[in-house]
Amino acid sequence: MQLASNLDLAAAKPLWTELVATRAQPIEIDASNVERLGGLCLQVLLAARRAWQADGVAFVIANPSQAFTDAVRLMSGEELMVAEGCA
Repeated sequence: MQLASNLDLAAAKPLWTELVATRAQPIEIDASNVERLGGLCLQVLLAARRAWQADGVAFVIANPSQAFTDAVRLMSGEELMVAEGCA
C-alpha cells in the first residue's frame, strides 16, 4: 500500500477505509512519498498498527520519507516507527 503525499484531515477517512479493507492480512505501507502527515492520519495509522498487532499479523511501515519520520516524532508517535524497526 502506497501512502499519499498529503495525509491531511481529508485523507483520514479514505486511509482508514483502505486499511479496514485489508484487516487481518499482512500489510506493508510505503511512506516514501509522504510530504505532510497530519495528526488524524497518524492516529489512523497507530490504531491500525495496534489492530494488526492484536490480530498477530505483520504491519510494516516501509521507506518512510524524512517528512513522515519528522512528523511522527514531532507528534510523539514513535511507537509506529520503533515497533517496526524503522527509527
